[in-house]
Amino acid sequence: MISRHLVQFWLGTTASYCLANPILQKPLGSESVPSVSTPADASELHGRFLHITDLHPDRFYSYGSSTDSDDACHWGQGSAGLYGAEKTDCDSPMTLVNATFQWIAENLRDSVDFVVWTGDSARHDNDELIPRTEDEVIGLNELLVTKFVEVFGKEDNINDTDPTNDFTIPIVPNFGNNDILPHNIFTRGPNRWTKDYIHVWRNFIPEEQRHSFERGGWFFVEVIPNHLAVFSLNTLYFFNSNPAADGCAKKSEPGYEQFEWLRIQLQFLRQRGMKAILMGHVPPARTDSKHSWDETCWQKYTLWLQQYRDVIVGGLYGHMNIDHFMLQDTKQLDMAVIAGEVRPEKQLRESSECTIQSSAEYLTELRAGWSKIPEKAKALPGEDREGTWPSFNLDNKKKRRKSSHEHFLEKIGGQWGERYSATLVGASVVPNYYPTMRVFEYNTTGLRQASRNIDTGGRRGIMASASLGESQRHSESKHSKKHRFVKPKPPSKSQPPGPAYSPQPLSLLGYTQLFANLTKINAAFASPRTSPTAKFAYELEYNTRNDSIYGLVDLTMRNYIDLAARIGKYRPEEDDLTVDIMGDVEDDLHMLKKNKHKKKKKHHKKRKVINQVWFTFVNRAFVGAKDEDSIRDQFGMADD
Repeated sequence: MISRHLVQFWLGTTASYCLANPILQKPLGSESVPSVSTPADASELHGRFLHITDLHPDRFYSYGSSTDSDDACHWGQGSAGLYGAEKTDCDSPMTLVNATFQWIAENLRDSVDFVVWTGDSARHDNDELIPRTEDEVIGLNELLVTKFVEVFGKEDNINDTDPTNDFTIPIVPNFGNNDILPHNIFTRGPNRWTKDYIHVWRNFIPEEQRHSFERGGWFFVEVIPNHLAVFSLNTLYFFNSNPAADGCAKKSEPGYEQFEWLRIQLQFLRQRGMKAILMGHVPPARTDSKHSWDETCWQKYTLWLQQYRDVIVGGLYGHMNIDHFMLQDTKQLDMAVIAGEVRPEKQLRESSECTIQSSAEYLTELRAGWSKIPEKAKALPGEDREGTWPSFNLDNKKKRRKSSHEHFLEKIGGQWGERYSATLVGASVVPNYYPTMRVFEYNTTGLRQASRNIDTGGRRGIMASASLGESQRHSESKHSKKHRFVKPKPPSKSQPPGPAYSPQPLSLLGYTQLFANLTKINAAFASPRTSPTAKFAYELEYNTRNDSIYGLVDLTMRNYIDLAARIGKYRPEEDDLTVDIMGDVEDDLHMLKKNKHKKKKKHHKKRKVINQVWFTFVNRAFVGAKDEDSIRDQFGMADD
C-alpha cells in the first residue's frame, strides 16, 4: 500500500515538475531491475556487507540548471549534469539514485550479507522557494525503501504477513539530521518522527523492538542470528547541533537513556557470546574546530567502547561526506564528567554541514592529534631490531630494565592497542565530491553455515532479559536517595581481546571503496558521440586489502594506530615520503635519500618532501575529486 505521505508528496509538490522532466525524473521501475531472487544457498554467508550513506534524493533537481548555492540545481541555466552536479552543494537527482540502486542490483545484490544505511535520505532545505514539508521528507524516505525492495525484496512474498521477512538480507536504517523537520531538531520521544518512521521502516525494525524505537529511535537487528547484531543508534540525541537535547549525563535526557539501553544490550550480547557493530549518522568528531557530539556523550561512548571491547566489532557513520577515520583515546576519559558530577564547558553549536573549508581544517587537526601518538620502539644498544631483548635475556625480568618495545606497548594499551578505539566514516552518495559507497569484508571463520534468516526467538530472549534488567535497575533506584552512575563492566581478565583488536571471527578484514566519476560520466552522456551501450557505473577507488600506501593487513586496532601515526608524521620515514618536483621522481628520491645528511645546496626548482600517506589520506577523504595541486597548497606539504 502506498502511504499518504508519498501520494501527497507526488501530487502536491512535484507533479508539474515531473511532467516537465518525464525521462530524467522517472523512478526506476521493476521492469528495469534484474529479477530479485534468493541466493541458491541462503544459509551460506559471503563475508561482505554494504555501507551506504547520505543519498539526499532531490526530485526538484533540473538537468542543465545553475549550480550556484542560491539556485540549488533547481533554477536557471548552468552545468548541472545528468547524474548530478559533482563538487557542488546540490543534492542527488533521481537519475543518480536510480542508477546507484540498479548498479547495486547488478553487481552487489547476491554477494553481500546485510546493508548498513546511515541516514540522510531526504534533500537539504537549501531552497527558500521550495521549502521542505513533512510529507516530502517522509515520502523521500519511503521512496528509498521501495528502492531497497526492488533490489533486495523477495519475489514470492505474497502470503507472508510478517513485514520484517520481506527481504533476502537484513537492512538496517538510521536517522539522519535531514530526515526530520526542522533539520537537526529531534525532541524526546515518542514524537511525530518516531511514530512516522516506525511505519516507514516497519520492514526493518523487529516487532519486539518497536516500543524502544518509538520511545527514542534506537534499535538493533541480529544480522547473523546468535553471532552478530547491528545497533542503529540515534545520534541526534548526542548531536551538538540539536538544541532539543542536552547531552548524556542527566538521567532525564534521552541520550542518557539510550546509553543505558545500549549498556544493557551489550551486556546480554556478552553473555550470549555475540558481537556488535555500532552504526549512526553523526560521527563522534572531536577536534578544536569540530565537536559534533556533546562532550558527555563522547565520554560515555568512548567508555562504552573500552568496557565492551570484547563485544564491539567497530563503529560506522556518515554525515560528514568525507572518507576518513577517527580514534577515541581512553586517556581523555573523565569519570567526573561521565558520572555527571562535573559539567564540561559547553561547546559552540557548529554548522551541521561539513564544507570543503571546514573539512580541510578538521582533517589538519586530526593529523595534529595523531602526531602525538606514541612512536614505535627504536632499538637501543643490546636490543634486537624490534626493540625487544634477545631471548636469552628474557628470563631474568627482575634484574633487567624494560625494553623499548615494552615501553611502547604500555603507552598504547598493551599488545593489542586497547588504549584506543576506531570509528570509520563513509563518504556520501550525494556528489559533494563523487558518489561513493563501501563494501566491507569480515572474517567468517566458523560462521559460513550460520543462517541469515532472522531468529525471532533469539531476539525476544535478549529483549526479555533487557526488560528484566531495567526492572532491576528501577528497583535499585527506589532504595537509593541519590542516582548512582553504573559503570559498565569490563571484559573478564581471562577473556581474549575482541574482534576490533585481534583477528578472529567477525573481525573486519578490509573494505573496497567504490565511486562514480561523474565528471567523466556526465561528459560521456552529454556527448552526441556517446555509444548507445554506455552505462553509468561505480568503479574501484581503492581496496585496503591490497593497498600499498595504507598497508592495512586488516582493520584491527594496531593497524589503525600505525596508520594514524604515519599520517601524523611531519617528517615521515623514507618509505612514506615522495618528492614533489618536475622531473624524474625516482631520481629525486634517490638523490634525497643519498644526500640527506649532507649540507643542502641551492636549487633552481622548489622541492617539497611530501608524506605520501597524509597526501593519500586527504585525497581519498575528498574521493579523488579535489585537484592534487590544491591539496598541496591547502594542506601545506612540508618544504625540503
